[in-house]
This record gives sequence, structure tokens and C-alpha cells, in this order.
Amino acid sequence: MVDTDASAITFGTDGWRATLDQFTEPRVRLVGRAVASYLDDAAVPGPVAVGYDARETSPGFAEALAEELAAGGRDVVLPTRDCPTPALAWTVADGDFAGGLMVTASHNPPEYNGVKFVPADGAPALPAVTDAIEVHLESPDASEEPRGAIRERSLVDPYLDHARAFVDADLSGLTVAYDAMHGSGRGVTDALLASAGATVRRLRCERDPTFGGTPPEPEPERVPALVEAVTAGDADLGVVNDGDADRIGVVTPERGYLDPNRFFAALYASLLEGDSGDAVRTVSTSSLVDRVAAAHDQAVHETAVGFKWVGAAMAEHDALVGGEESGGFGVRGHLRNKDGVLVALLAAAAERDRPIDARVDALEAAHGEIYQDRTSLDCPEERKEPAIDALADGLPADVAGAAVASVNDVDGFKIHLEDGAWLLVRPSGTEPKLRIYAEGDSPGRVEALLEAGRGLVEPLI
Repeated sequence: MVDTDASAITFGTDGWRATLDQFTEPRVRLVGRAVASYLDDAAVPGPVAVGYDARETSPGFAEALAEELAAGGRDVVLPTRDCPTPALAWTVADGDFAGGLMVTASHNPPEYNGVKFVPADGAPALPAVTDAIEVHLESPDASEEPRGAIRERSLVDPYLDHARAFVDADLSGLTVAYDAMHGSGRGVTDALLASAGATVRRLRCERDPTFGGTPPEPEPERVPALVEAVTAGDADLGVVNDGDADRIGVVTPERGYLDPNRFFAALYASLLEGDSGDAVRTVSTSSLVDRVAAAHDQAVHETAVGFKWVGAAMAEHDALVGGEESGGFGVRGHLRNKDGVLVALLAAAAERDRPIDARVDALEAAHGEIYQDRTSLDCPEERKEPAIDALADGLPADVAGAAVASVNDVDGFKIHLEDGAWLLVRPSGTEPKLRIYAEGDSPGRVEALLEAGRGLVEPLI
């Protein structure tokens, strides 16, 4: 049958995602059997936790995964309700689990679903792991172990207890507007903020598998009510999570929807007030973080795009924080994985001590203003590698009027210019596109860089 074709299943940047005509129960069951076989081959003991997001099809897919894992001899824990991905990841890392599976398509529209494997340490799975799982998709081993048991328990309550202990914040007197985008952060992020003493104004905190008709992705144009609530003075801070609550967006009274790069820098600076440690960021994330690190005699470690690389580098360098420009952040001592729930509490705690707008003002006064933007060019999958190879053979000596100072090829090509600006060209890991990013000291400079990037890349596609 077509829908049991394992070749349709690929674990990309952050698990396997597909539209529901491709993401079918028979294929999901293949994933469950393959994970059971992989764990047996790797001799990883313990049960498996299976979580799911707020999509209509997610509970059924989670049950199918649980049945296959149990048939493979693994005990399985299912949540009592849909849950954030970070709650599943923390549960796995904190317990004696062999790993976890999360049914989620994150910020994608409701016609999508997905599944990701979370290893026992709670960090994103690296390619060595997902490649091994894919090997087992074609012919999973038949288990000779007794059938495992499936039981339900709350994955949210213990996680919230841990988060409150990890961030010992008193938010009394602070009003936070929280937008769940109808996703799995509802009743979790808002409950965490309220438990710390905040007054919480809740927006879109009812479950809606259609997400109200908009993809559950934190972007300025998708959260107008949240921006209005904060900029009108009805709340001191705004917070929004994506569909599975592993990412965060922040809204402030003066800036409205805050550039995630600026929030990352402010978050890192606030953490450095009571701790020390390096930062990890992806190639597409702002160098403002580097300036914060240098001012505190810390280092920044740059990775390819994808939080799996950030998590690995956080372990290698014992980094205090890791992040990416799309709003995913992890913190040492908690998870080497994205967590939009706990970081919401960290953001509110920072705001309570000193407004985030004032923190960003201070950073820009000390380190200069930095602007960033990106664009995308359609590019068939078969043209991505040839286009990048052709760019390697024709890298320019200058871009948009500035000489090239250096080139980083950790993920596509990041061209650093002598005026401090940079241009990045990389293939998307999730769409048939080439991404072009630029950073400079003014919006006009960024637009000139993006235009130059388009001129470089379009002839190569």
C-alpha cells in the first residue's frame, strides 16, 4: 500500500512532518516499530514517553505509537492531555526513560502533523540517531520481549513544579498577557506565570485544532490582539507560544513585538547578572549576542541552523544559554532543548526586575543598533546542492559596497563584511527554498544586502 511506503518518512531538521495525506496511521506505526527496534539494537533500557499536541489527529497518532512500542516490549507513558514539547522532553530527561516521541507539527498549519524522537537526555536527536531509526523503518525487528504496558500520567504537573523551583521568581504586581494560539501552552505557560504571582490576561487559551484559522507560529502579524493589549497599557509584558510551546515570542510596551534576536541578547544579559557561561547560537542569529558575551568575557559558539546542533554545542561548551533567531531558547541546568514555557517565566522575571525595553535600550547604547531580515527564493530540492556548490565557486570579493572579510561555511555560506555586516545563504531544511539572511546597522543596509544576495543566488537556481 502507498501509505506504508517508508521512503516517505524522513527525519529532517526537527523530526518528520507532512500533510495528513502523507502523515498516515500506517506510517506512524512504522515509526513506532522502528523506534522500538532502534532502542533494542542500541541496548537502551527503560520505558518510552509519548506526548502529543493540540491537533485533532494527534491523540490518535500518539495511541498508535504507544501500541507499537508496547508490542515491541516497551512500557509506555501517555499524558492525560495534550502537552508542550518541552514538558515531554523534560519528563524524559528527568526520569528513567529510554526516550520519548512527540506527535506535533509545531507551528505548521492544521493540515500537517509530525513526530520527533527525543533521546534520554531530553536534547534534540542528532542525525546519527535519526539515521539509525530510518534504517529500521524498512524492516523493523520482531520483538521477542513480553508486551509492554501503556499507562497515563500527567506530564504537565511535575514539569510545572520543576519550572517554579528552577526560576524562583516573584511576579507580584506584574501583569502578563499570554497568547497560547490555541496550542498546547494553554493552561501551562499561563498557569506557570500565575503560580509565580503574575496577573495573567489570557488570549486564545481555548483548544482549537484549527488554531483559529492561522498557523500557530509567533509572528507580529499573527498576534495583533496581544500587541494591542501590551502597547495600549493593559499589560506590562506579552508572551506567545507556538503550537507545541517550544518557541516564544515577546511583546513589550515600547517596541511591540520584540525582535527575537534582541530578546535573546536581553535574556542572555539577564542570566549573566547571576551566573556565567558562554552562549550558543545558530549562524542565522544576530551577532548582538556576541557583543554581550564579549562584554562579560564569555564566548559565543556558532552552529548550523537546527536546535539539535545548538543542544550539542551547549553540552560541549557547558554553555549558559543556547538560542536561534526563530525564538527557540534553552538554558543550562534545565534542558538543552527549546522551551517556550520556562523561558516565558524567565522573561517575566527579567521584566519584573527591570523592564525588557530598558534592557534592550541599554544593550543598544553599549553595543550599537543591529538590524536583521531574511528572504527566500523558490528552489527545487534537486537544485539546492548544485546552487550552493556554484556559489562556492563564485564567492564575490565585495557585497553591497563592502569588502568580504571572511566566509563561514558551517551551513551554506555566511559572508562577513569589513563593515561588520553579514550575508548568509543556506538551503532550507524544511521547504524547497534557499534562505537569504542579512544583518547590518540600519534597515536600509539590510535591504541592500538582501538585494545583493538575491542577485548572487537567483542565477544559480
